[in-house]
Amino acid sequence: MQSRATTPRTGRPRSAAADAAILQATRAALVELGWSKLTLGDVATRAGVAKTTLYRRWAGKNELVVDAVAVLFDELELPDRGSLAADIEGVVLQFAALLNRPETATALMAVVAESTRDEPLRERIRTSIVDRQKRLVVEGRARATARGELPPESDPEVAARTADLIFDVVAGAVVHRTLVSAEPADEEWVRAFTQVLLLGLTGTPPTP
Repeated sequence: MQSRATTPRTGRPRSAAADAAILQATRAALVELGWSKLTLGDVATRAGVAKTTLYRRWAGKNELVVDAVAVLFDELELPDRGSLAADIEGVVLQFAALLNRPETATALMAVVAESTRDEPLRERIRTSIVDRQKRLVVEGRARATARGELPPESDPEVAARTADLIFDVVAGAVVHRTLVSAEPADEEWVRAFTQVLLLGLTGTPPTP
């Protein structure tokens, strides 16, 4: 008797439009309801999808909210403005503008606060947001090295540690300025911050 070949069953492909609607609904719900009152059912209703759709994509609220924040930070780009100083100013201004958006500020503060008592959530923040955005530092250093503004780094481990440190300095300063101190990270502040950062990177202040 001849056996019939079976074709593995696969689920429906993920819809990029549905994902975007869900993540947008998550951020809107956070702004309106806060972390404690946010439910996947409310997000599903806002996004116009079935609740099961969310559970097929995300294990729970923690994962959903982190991804809702992460896609916002993926919008950041390192502009090529002709010099390391100008590039830094450009990306820091973008970062500050992103943090000034209510959906970003509310969502980021919510997941960071919750992560203080949830180690898996902290790790997801690290891998989905922090590690992904270190690409900006790596790209910036490579571009500045190609221009002759920074010396080449031959040791990959040292280069990785330096990238981590630069990212921590930039992210820490801008987050503190905008979300903790609630002060504007305007062009004047960003220019002064960039001068301090460049002094640490190159050992000499930038030419005005």
